[in-house]
Amino acid sequence: MKKITIPAFREKKKDGQKVTMITVYDYIFARLVEASEAEMILVGDSLGMIVQGLPLTNPVTTEEIIYHTKCVRRGAPETLVIGDMPFMSYQVNPEQALASAGRIIKEGGADCVKLEGGVHVAPSVQKITRAGIPVVGHIGLTPQSSSALGGFKVQGKTREEAEQLIADARALDEAGIFAIVLECIPSGVAKVITESIRATTIGVGAGPHVDGHNLNAYDLLGLFGDFVPRFARQYKKMAAECTEVFNSFTREARSGHYPTKEEAYSGGPEIEKLFPLP
Repeated sequence: MKKITIPAFREKKKDGQKVTMITVYDYIFARLVEASEAEMILVGDSLGMIVQGLPLTNPVTTEEIIYHTKCVRRGAPETLVIGDMPFMSYQVNPEQALASAGRIIKEGGADCVKLEGGVHVAPSVQKITRAGIPVVGHIGLTPQSSSALGGFKVQGKTREEAEQLIADARALDEAGIFAIVLECIPSGVAKVITESIRATTIGVGAGPHVDGHNLNAYDLLGLFGDFVPRFARQYKKMAAECTEVFNSFTREARSGHYPTKEEAYSGGPEIEKLFPLP
């Protein structure tokens, strides 16, 4: 499938065509997404929790994002790849934000970058987009600010919070984002935002009234069972299946049923004569 272009997002929104984004962090999963109908891959800083086993995303570095983005890029050359901007890679000032975004594009091979925040990061978004780097915004539950938000919970549940989210979305839209992640916000608020901005809205627990949706591959496959968000539909329950496969291998290796003669290498007649097997 031909890689989707940034201008195509505006057309899809206009025509009411939903877009999909799947979060992955490595070559193998990237290849699987590339073979699917999904348009986008997010290399999220959630790798800190999913891949590295950390309690939060904040310790993830720009270098780690670049490394994982390079792996994904090799596996999905024809899929739009979005590199996440980790904590403190853009918060200092717009100049720092542009430098970090440039590294993720140049060294990681991403097509665009994503950053968290609303009105206060609009100047950085404008700085990055004016340099020719496409940007995806992210508001609502922003994991890098989870401590300040009181944990991983729904945002925009009061009128004041909802109005702030709408203002944030509009500010980012004016700053030049082409898409925005709406994470864990009420469906009605997501609907208003979607109808209020030109950018494509991508829901992560934001209900059905958005322009597209994002889920993590580990959730989709039922591989990450430590915590399953309400919005994370598990199309498979592969964690138990994987454990059973590992157990089957271990039992067969211990019992001598693995490997068989067909799964071993022969050295040819001369080697077999010199080193006969029982």
